[in-house]
Amino acid sequence: LKTVQMAIENSLCFFMYSQKKQVGFARIVTDYSVFAWIMDVFILDEYRKLGLGKKLMEAVMNHDQLQNLQRWGLATSDAHGLYEQYGFKNLKKPENFMELVSKPS
Repeated sequence: LKTVQMAIENSLCFFMYSQKKQVGFARIVTDYSVFAWIMDVFILDEYRKLGLGKKLMEAVMNHDQLQNLQRWGLATSDAHGLYEQYGFKNLKKPENFMELVSKPS
């Protein structure tokens, strides 16, 4: 729980509600200058296929503090079509990217 709280406190977060119930969320990790990483995006299953993912992404992409970024990134296993609507593409040179995944302490 502390890890989640710290992640939220150090990110630009977008919350989506329907009748006081949280139904969606997106978290942006950014320096507000050059780069932003979109992560932890969700819409509850029972609220999917209602256009809420698009509304959430529109809020993210239109946010005043994110307008002059040079590069955005994200990882998805099932929402390529959604993100492609906002200009996201598969990496041109995935061999140029690396990651380090460490175990939480």
